Amino acid sequence: QVQLVESGGGLVQAGGSLRLSCAASGSIFSINTMGWYRQAPGKQRELVATITRLRSTNYADSVKGRFTISRDDAKNMVYLQMNSLKPEDTAVYYCNADICRFISKCNDYWGQGTQVTVSS
Repeated sequence: QVQLVESGGGLVQAGGSLRLSCAASGSIFSINTMGWYRQAPGKQRELVATITRLRSTNYADSVKGRFTISRDDAKNMVYLQMNSLKPEDTAVYYCNADICRFISKCNDYWGQGTQVTVSS
């Protein structure tokens, strides 16, 4: 069994910062790409940022220069540092990871989501 648990969401004023964390636990052999997605009310889930095992990163244009994704493989964790937050960043943020329980036995996992609300 593998589980992803996010933390760090909350209410913040525009211009403020938040740091999201996501911990992977369970029977884990290795973790490939990890990422963050978000879903605002009435909108589809969208990619925010991803990071590969080699630390190659990819960001949505809307967050470039404001958000930073990082990971700690020793702790099986991924982080999202969010600065200069805007009201349009308000959404439920989901952690995602491609996790291998055994060699060549990999699946896509999602966390339960954490709410981020940015007030104007």
